[in-house]
Amino acid sequence: MLIEIPTPKLGLRSLCAKMAYSSQSMQLSAFTHRHLSQMASYSTATPLRVIAHIDLDAFYAQCEMVRLGVSEDVPLAVQQWQNLIAVNYPARKFGITRRTNITEARKLCPHLVAQHVATWREGDDKWSYRPDAAANIARDKVSLDPYRLESRRILTVIEEALPQAPLQRIEKAGIDEVFVDLSAHVHHVLLARFPELQDAAGPGADLSRNLPPPPVTALDWNSDHLVALDEAEEARDPDWDDVVLSIGADIVRDVRARVRERLHYTCSGGISHNKLLSKLGSAQNKPNKQTVIRSRAVTTFLATIKFTKMRNLGGKLGDQVASEFDTEEINELLSVPLVNLKARLGQDTGLWVYNTIRGIDHSEVNPRTKIKSMLSAKSFRPPIHTREQAERWIKIFAADIFARLVVEGILENRRRPKSLTLHLRHNGHTRSRQTPIPPGKPLNEAALAALGNTLLTLIMSEGEVWPCLHMNMSVSGLEDGVTGNLGIGTFLMRGSDARVLNDVSKPLLLEETTSLVELNAGHTDSAMNNLERKRRHSGGSNIEHFFAKPTTPEKTDGPHHSTYQQPKSNVIYNSNEPNHDAPSSLASGLYLGRVTHPDTIHKTPGNFMRHSKQDLSARENMVMTPAHRCPSHFSQTAADEKERPASYTCSKCSTPFSNYMDLQSHNDWHVAMDLQERDARVEERVRSAFAGRGIGDLGQKPGAKSGKSSGRKLASGLAASSSTSTSGRRGRGRGTKPGLEPGQRRLDFG
Repeated sequence: MLIEIPTPKLGLRSLCAKMAYSSQSMQLSAFTHRHLSQMASYSTATPLRVIAHIDLDAFYAQCEMVRLGVSEDVPLAVQQWQNLIAVNYPARKFGITRRTNITEARKLCPHLVAQHVATWREGDDKWSYRPDAAANIARDKVSLDPYRLESRRILTVIEEALPQAPLQRIEKAGIDEVFVDLSAHVHHVLLARFPELQDAAGPGADLSRNLPPPPVTALDWNSDHLVALDEAEEARDPDWDDVVLSIGADIVRDVRARVRERLHYTCSGGISHNKLLSKLGSAQNKPNKQTVIRSRAVTTFLATIKFTKMRNLGGKLGDQVASEFDTEEINELLSVPLVNLKARLGQDTGLWVYNTIRGIDHSEVNPRTKIKSMLSAKSFRPPIHTREQAERWIKIFAADIFARLVVEGILENRRRPKSLTLHLRHNGHTRSRQTPIPPGKPLNEAALAALGNTLLTLIMSEGEVWPCLHMNMSVSGLEDGVTGNLGIGTFLMRGSDARVLNDVSKPLLLEETTSLVELNAGHTDSAMNNLERKRRHSGGSNIEHFFAKPTTPEKTDGPHHSTYQQPKSNVIYNSNEPNHDAPSSLASGLYLGRVTHPDTIHKTPGNFMRHSKQDLSARENMVMTPAHRCPSHFSQTAADEKERPASYTCSKCSTPFSNYMDLQSHNDWHVAMDLQERDARVEERVRSAFAGRGIGDLGQKPGAKSGKSSGRKLASGLAASSSTSTSGRRGRGRGTKPGLEPGQRRLDFG
């Protein structure tokens, strides 16, 4: 191969560096553009996932240290009765563990600070720290609420330290630990830091192509702990899986620093490509440190631990695996073939164990930070023997659970449980019953206690429960409630306001009813004027008050532009005619049948059917006369119009109105007219149907004389035909001619 001879200005060292760079640039990454793009969607299939596990260090002990203001180098343990449930790291140097009782712990460390947990006591409405709690195991109940509240504060700080969704995905794994899927966040940072990745993966790009190599030959891990590898492996240049973990480690370091700065708690972190490895990493170098487990170091890392320390293998399943293969070492279990694992543990379990001991985990980080259930429990020493004792503890359970529900937002209806469960243990047997929590009733301590007592009665009816060694009550199915709704009471008026409204509305209602009676009797003009006058002075005390009045209209093409649009109409109004008041709506004007001149309102419905197709066509294009003009009874005189210009215009007839309510009332009239025209079109379809059967116009035979009598004969014939047909069917009626119900009228087609 020919190599270009460098110019004299370029030395041998520079030439070697240039050739090395060219060789590196020709190599490609082991990862593809598809792997990179999958990071943005939190895919579990990409090997470039970045999963972090953040774990508080000796959490209960830290909570008491912060609350009491104890120095970090002072030995402290959290006491529950005569046992220890948390020990800080200075106390562990003296050999104190959680298995140590309080008496032995004080012997190992005489200056040990032993703080008893808070407790509930009968009659209390809140937990409290009591100096005599250890001596009152029979009447007190442990409360972990102080630690739950601190856990909530820490979670809030973690959420604030990370970008908002969709770049944030947090799963609360316990009271003192969270999983964080940083894949989308790291993907965002990666594209900003290395623009060439974004350019190479443009629209239409081949996602199966390998990525270019990272433009870095070394990564700065700061103070992070890495799994030690041999020199040859460490000398290998980093690939993109190392780069993304480095970015994730920077993010976790910042989150831990934020928690330390604001709340004075230390936490450890683990960063890797799945939940399994990240959790193992966070526990590897406690306290207040973080460990990064790279892909190239997984095998070396797992060789140093027992599989019983792995997630989901520390309980019965781990004991079963250790018993089946007589080992707890991962190195020894790696040599077991998959077939043997499936044969001894089952198909699914064997495959899961096979992948787990090799660090393979495709489980998702579920964005879950809210609790779904709450439990309050008590183990009795000595046991209880009566219902009265059990009811007292149920009352304490109810107070404990309700206090935690208040924190969850039960009073604001932000969250509410769906069911309540009670468990009792007697002679090694547990009895339990569950009941739904009524959704429509307020939930408080008394309601919870009442439900618990009801379940206690049911459990006692099933058999013997005394002496009782353990009892617990829990609520489950916590879900977000509906907020912002208003009860029907908010739409009603009470007290003096209701009396004032009643005094004002009674005479108005009486006078308006009188006007409507006059309207039906034919006194149209006086009735319309009375209705209009009363309505104008009533102040509109009706449902219109629930709608906000429009603000100043925006500038439009016309001076009377309205945002309320109706379909265009062919009706033309004669603006030269004076305005005649007419009913404004169905409620106030009592439209009886067809909307026409007020003088014809009293006519029977049969008269409204006598319109031909030519009548309908003429009516659609007619010029309205004073008798047919649409109602605009709120229109002002010419002088009034000058004082208060119209702000709204009917889109159908261009009638101006001074406010939106008048326009809305006017539009009701148009709706009534549209309904009338629709009825006319139905009539035309009926005519066409009869004509298609050879009956002729309105049932008349060809050549028959038209007239009302013919239509009546047709109607009678149809009724008789229907009656005859009905009587001919056995078991389908009495066969008599159906009569008319009160208020009904036989249709007249004449």
